[in-house]
This record gives sequence, C-alpha cells and structure tokens, in this order.
Amino acid sequence: MNVIILLSVLLVCVPLAVLAWSALTVDKQGRLAVGELLGRGAPPVAAAPETRPGLLEGIGRRLTPPAYVAFLDRLLSLAGRPVSMPLGKVLGSKLAIGLAGIAVGIYLTAIGSTPLMKLSGLFVLFLGYFIPDLLLYSKGQERQKVIQLELANTLDQMLISVEAGLGFEGAMARAGENGKGPLAEELVRTLQDMQVGRSRRESYIALAERTNIPELRSFVQAVVQADTYGIAISRVLRVQAKVMRVKRRQRAEEKAMKLPVMILFPLLFFIFPVLFIAILGPAVVNTVMTFSGQ
Repeated sequence: MNVIILLSVLLVCVPLAVLAWSALTVDKQGRLAVGELLGRGAPPVAAAPETRPGLLEGIGRRLTPPAYVAFLDRLLSLAGRPVSMPLGKVLGSKLAIGLAGIAVGIYLTAIGSTPLMKLSGLFVLFLGYFIPDLLLYSKGQERQKVIQLELANTLDQMLISVEAGLGFEGAMARAGENGKGPLAEELVRTLQDMQVGRSRRESYIALAERTNIPELRSFVQAVVQADTYGIAISRVLRVQAKVMRVKRRQRAEEKAMKLPVMILFPLLFFIFPVLFIAILGPAVVNTVMTFSGQ
C-alpha cells in the first residue's frame, strides 16, 4: 500500500514539476537561443552592466496602478520616448516630487491662517504628483504639432521619390535620411520594425498608434488599403499630399480667423486703457483745474 502511494505521488508530482519548470524557463531559454543565433560570427563584445531599478523606481512601480502606468507609457510614446525620461525614471520622479509636494502642502496648510492659504496648500499637495504628467503632455503636444507641420512636405518628397522610380520603403528611407524632425524619426523607426521581421501592416499601424494626428492616421489607412488591394502607391501619395496641403491651408485660415477674437481681450484690458489715459488724461486734468478755480 505504501509503495502504491509513493508511486502515485511520484507519477503526479514529477510531471507537474517538469511542466512548471518548463513554463517558467521557456522565455529564458528562448532568449538564450536567440542571442546565440544572433551572436554567431560576431566579434565578442563586453557585456553591458545590468542596471537595477532604484529604490524610488521600485516603490513607484509597486504603488502605481497598471492602467496608470499604461497611460504614462502612452504619454512617453507621444513625446517620442526621450532618452533622459524613461518610464522607470518618470515613476520615481513622480514619487519624489509627490512626497515633496505633500510636505510643502502640509506645511502651507498648517501655517495658513486664511482659507486661501489652506486651499493653496491642498493645490500644491496634489500638483506635485502630476508635474511629470504635465511635462510629458506638453512635450507630446509640441512634438505632434511639429509632425503635423512636416507631414505635407514629407509626403511631397516621398511622392517625388516614388515617381522617380523608388519603391515606397525606399521613399520612406530617403525622407527619413533627409529629414531632421520627429516625423523623420518615426519613418526610420517604421523601417526598422520591418527589418526586424514585423509585417508592413503592423509597422504602419504602429506608426499611426505612436501619434494622435488624424491626417497621419488617414494616410496610414490609405497606405494599408493600397498594399492590401494592390493600388498604385504613387496615386495614393499624390491624393494624400494634395489633401495634406489643403488641410494645412485650412488650418492657417482657421488660425487667421481666430486672431481677432484672441486680440480682443488684450486690446480691452491693456491697450485701450493706456490710450484713454494718454489721450483723455490732459483734458480731464484741465477740466478739474478749471472747475476747481485754479
């Protein structure tokens, strides 16, 4: 009876242990195999030192909800993923600035004798934690505006390259090499995605997802449909370039129409009072002096 129990335990536990070990180490084995294949024939290089996350970064990752981490990663993607601001550093800086904001907010709330001081303390308390979010959002918005301005000229350049005999990827490579802005960087990254084995459709869709520009998304959809149905890419580029130029002119006209409304408030509160003082001031002084009998 004891032998039967021992055999049954072995027959159950050993396969489960093997399955668990294989499930836990499959990624490591895959990485080792890929590294070995990629390293064949390459000269030996010095191993880069492993960078461990700092204390604030580790605590920030544990305390931040996964949905909020995904939101920060999206902001970083829109901002171009600057080298000086990786996701771990952002999480650590949020924790550090948040703690400093809490300290300053508690101090202002404690010493404040008026409700305004207490409200300012609460405002600083919450503002400290969201300062990195505001910086990332501002940087992302500036980058998206630059991409939107460069899109029409880049499409014209790609159209000229395609009509000169280059393929679409060659035109993208030429635009990426000649350009210096964020749009050129995105085109180069798209080509790099294709080179590492990603399909064209996935690479184009990833290009659209890394931005929030409607014009670029429509261009990517047109390119994907042209690649799917076999439409001539030169025709697509010609139509898209024309549409981008029209939209750029419409944006300029829209800004020109908004300009009088934007100037109205500075005129009312800053320019007109000064003009009234300069023009009517001497007349008012003379009138007062006349009626006062001086």
